[in-house]
Amino acid sequence: MNPIDSSEITAQTLLDLRKENDALRLITEKLRVKEMGPADHIRTKHVVKLFVENGDVKAAEALILQARERIADTQAVTNTMTETQQRGTRITA
Repeated sequence: MNPIDSSEITAQTLLDLRKENDALRLITEKLRVKEMGPADHIRTKHVVKLFVENGDVKAAEALILQARERIADTQAVTNTMTETQQRGTRITA
């Protein structure tokens, strides 16, 4: 199984990958953690490690949803910053 293929990831896929020798790496690649922000990347890797040790279908589904949300959040922030830079203004907080 290619861990980087573009197929839709499912709870069953994660459960199957849990049995592999390098499950942590395979699952994090499938969940595209490198596309997350640094803190989310680390948090997700910790959650995946717990899932590999003793996860079930519910945990797999939650992990997939959480990963999608974190990637979407990172993309939204990136898009906002890009738009702001294109307008030539600075973000002030």
